[in-house]
Amino acid sequence: MNWHRILNGLLGALVALGLTSVGAMDVLAQKRGGTLVMVVPDEPPSFDGHRETTFALIHPIAPHYSVLVRVDPQEPASGDIVGDVAQSWTVSGDKKTYTFKLRRDVKFWDGTPLTARDVVATYRKIIFPPEGVLSARQAYYLMVDAVENPDEYTVVFKLKFASPAFMPALAVPFNFLYSADKLAQDIHWYEKNVLGSGPFKFKSRSPGANWVGERNESYYRAGQPSLDGYEAIFASKESVRVQAIRGERAHIEFRGFSPAARDDLVRALGDKITVQESTWNCGLYVVPNPHKKPFDDARVRRALSLAMDRRGGSQFLSRIAIVKTVGGIVFPGHALAPTEAELEQLEGFGKDIAANRAKARKLLAEAGVPQGFKFKLHNRDVDQPYKIVGTWLVDQWRQIGLDVEQWVQPTGPFFKVLRSPAPQEFDVSIDFNCQTLINPTLDVSLFISADIGKSNNGKYIDRVLDDLYERQMRESDPARQKALLMQMQQRLIDQGHYIPTLWWHRIIPHSSKVKGWKITPSHYLNQDLGNVWLEE
Repeated sequence: MNWHRILNGLLGALVALGLTSVGAMDVLAQKRGGTLVMVVPDEPPSFDGHRETTFALIHPIAPHYSVLVRVDPQEPASGDIVGDVAQSWTVSGDKKTYTFKLRRDVKFWDGTPLTARDVVATYRKIIFPPEGVLSARQAYYLMVDAVENPDEYTVVFKLKFASPAFMPALAVPFNFLYSADKLAQDIHWYEKNVLGSGPFKFKSRSPGANWVGERNESYYRAGQPSLDGYEAIFASKESVRVQAIRGERAHIEFRGFSPAARDDLVRALGDKITVQESTWNCGLYVVPNPHKKPFDDARVRRALSLAMDRRGGSQFLSRIAIVKTVGGIVFPGHALAPTEAELEQLEGFGKDIAANRAKARKLLAEAGVPQGFKFKLHNRDVDQPYKIVGTWLVDQWRQIGLDVEQWVQPTGPFFKVLRSPAPQEFDVSIDFNCQTLINPTLDVSLFISADIGKSNNGKYIDRVLDDLYERQMRESDPARQKALLMQMQQRLIDQGHYIPTLWWHRIIPHSSKVKGWKITPSHYLNQDLGNVWLEE
């Protein structure tokens, strides 16, 4: 007897009568079994979500972990926050105390229960990391004063000041919940090991080849996961990843393909391929090293920005790469972002590229930089969009008399050099600001001083930026907050600390067998695979 067909028929009748919802139908229509095969362009530098900022960690590793709260996986583009291990929460009248009640049925794979003690140890590591521990998003939590567990299943966050940025900060998908015992034994344990409570258990890893997860039979969400497991296949070349999907050896890449790759897959596979697209909360930046001459001179750093024909680059690069939108440091189109007219008033964003480049050459001459000056652009060995945009940048700088070559490294060494202590090992490097929820209040934390934010890879100290960042984080009036963010943008331009290139555009062509996954403006969200199933 075909129970799947019977259930579908029954649900169709109930929907017609208005007695159930399409959402309920989708849940009951899910098929159990199968292995999702994804292709991933890179491998994680370490396994610690609190330390890393890359998709190369999230895509293979997020399915192993639970989080306290998360963006609603049913409607991820909404940005609505729902509980994961948190069952419920309350907020005090002054919005400075948040009390979370936890589920009591969550266990790590080793059988130990996940309790408030583990949540507190996790967030203390993220918010108050000890010396020698990198917490990539520590600056998100400047408003937090203390994290406590008054009982086994209650967690309390006490804030120094009320901030609308607090809940989005908690919902960052990198905030994997770790075992307090493991952290007590070795605070660095999770950099090389995996132990979680998510929908999938770690099965195996072959460096340079793949990462494999299998269903966690004791997962606390009834009916999840549907998949027996998943395999992440690492392949740095886009052509290899496209051929894997075209040849139906893989189902999906969650990061994003180029327009040309999308078109190739659609032509080859027809209705066997489904395409989802979204604007992308991800900006690619140039970061000069202010500790090496001549990049210790703000005039030289500003010249690098003035040389870029961003609008021309958008028209050309958007046909071959996953970049498209011209914008500043705030997600384009957001209420807090500059309008087009406001953007054009910023140095380097005006449409007269000839005038911009004439000014760039003048600044270089004033700083004593000769024509034909040579330096290296440090870049990541990932085609989309790093190496493609890097090649474009080399050409842009050639047009103001600079002689630049790319220094390309695999992800691990790339991050090691990018994060090296001052004076860093690079002349000028590609960097990125890829965020989860669209929340400019937090997204601009990359740009504050290195001794506060820890993620600023220019390793500069700029107390003007720090003050503007904290003021906008406290600000509840949108008009005043936008004005403060514009001042941050102006300060970055004046000093040339971080130089925007273009914002990204996300394109996900995937096998039509993949069900239950919805695209988001971030390639970090909605990646635990608990909702995903295969129609095969």
